[in-house]
Amino acid sequence: MTLHSMYSSFLGKFVSLKLITESIDRPLNDQGDFQNRWLSSCSPLTTIQPGGFIKLRVLSVFQNMGLLVPLAWVWKKTVYKSLLLSFALIVTVTVLQKATVPNQLFQSQPHKLLFSQESIKAQKRDEVMSVASNFWKKDIAVSQDVEETKEEVTSWDVTAINCTANLNFTKDEWFRNLEPNFQQFLLYRHCRYFPMIINHPEKCTGEIYMLIVVKSIITQYDRREAIRMTWGQEKELDGKKIRTVFLLGVASKEEERSNYQKLLEYEDRIYGDILQWNFLDSFFNLTLKEVHFLKWFNIYCDNVQFIFKGDDDVFVSPENILEFLQDQKEGDLFVGDVLIKAKPIRKKENKYYIPNALYNKSHYPPYAGGGGFVMDGSLAKRLHKVSENLELYPIDDVFLGMCLEVLKVMPVAHTGFKTFGLVKNKNSRMNREPCFFKNMLVVHKLLPSDLIIMWNLVHNNLSCSQKVNIL
Repeated sequence: MTLHSMYSSFLGKFVSLKLITESIDRPLNDQGDFQNRWLSSCSPLTTIQPGGFIKLRVLSVFQNMGLLVPLAWVWKKTVYKSLLLSFALIVTVTVLQKATVPNQLFQSQPHKLLFSQESIKAQKRDEVMSVASNFWKKDIAVSQDVEETKEEVTSWDVTAINCTANLNFTKDEWFRNLEPNFQQFLLYRHCRYFPMIINHPEKCTGEIYMLIVVKSIITQYDRREAIRMTWGQEKELDGKKIRTVFLLGVASKEEERSNYQKLLEYEDRIYGDILQWNFLDSFFNLTLKEVHFLKWFNIYCDNVQFIFKGDDDVFVSPENILEFLQDQKEGDLFVGDVLIKAKPIRKKENKYYIPNALYNKSHYPPYAGGGGFVMDGSLAKRLHKVSENLELYPIDDVFLGMCLEVLKVMPVAHTGFKTFGLVKNKNSRMNREPCFFKNMLVVHKLLPSDLIIMWNLVHNNLSCSQKVNIL
């Protein structure tokens, strides 16, 4: 019996006792509708009349039969006994339920994720949909999966947002002189992990050769769809399994959240490739997206050899990446478009501006441009451990460079990664030449329509006069 039904039974017995032992004629109070609903289901002896009065006709019948005193006494004794037992049971169940439910804010619709590869498509997505459809209500349901063991974390273990602003330095002059976005970043920089809304741990089931990981935002469905049609296809190349996931937070604009969230839920129900966390998608939160993925990968992905991680506006050649990787040994591989001795930008009008108060060194450590890079799966797990001991930095690819510096791992530069375009001149025809794309691993950046056109040109028996040897 559920707690709700026990309350119903309890209230029904109480109302029945009052009706039989008292002859009353009273108007409904402010909770009349509530009483009507319960009385009509609990006592067939009552009638609700249009005038709003409850009329009782039973006592006169009992008086005529000479049964009023013994019947009332027996009824009272029986109902009072049942009433006391029901109350004791309700108190016991309530205590037990409060002891087992961790946080009502995130448990309005508890559920479990299913890990079976065969049943995941049919069952798990429906559960995710039931959670996400109520995500923007007051009570947020959070993706739950396997139980956490004492030995190690086996599931995403963050189920509530317990984060308040760090006000320790708000009175300092250096803090007051910062721009509002940097103040906001510093106030909440210690808030490192957030609950998952949509999870797909089955993406790492079995032996995965390369996991394609794409940073995206909720409004850019067209980019995700173009990637699924081109370089993000899940398939096997030469017997090597490739899987794809997209990393998202929640819409930063409040007016976009409800509608776009529902569209995202439907998108994930179709494709099952979304990983979403409960933090706002913003430029400064790209580093949050990075550390959330590293934690997720550390929990669920024990059999992934390599990771490609990039933006949702790049051209990627999985075939060329696999050709490059076939001669690489597992270990500390981190390859991309590497910047050496890059300087922090101090011009406030620049997107990548960093004030001295946040970073006072003259150069960044070596790092790969965030548009696209490849790293070893085992290195990603080591990066996760290091990242937990470093303060978050607002530029995500620089933050990864800081983590690599702690590990004493030097990122490797590769000419096939063009995260700043094939050539600096954006208007150059070379940036749209299919024969150049045919030989590249990663090229930034293309609109969704351009990506599909370029992909088709490169993969439809393109004949080039010569091949650039970059692998």
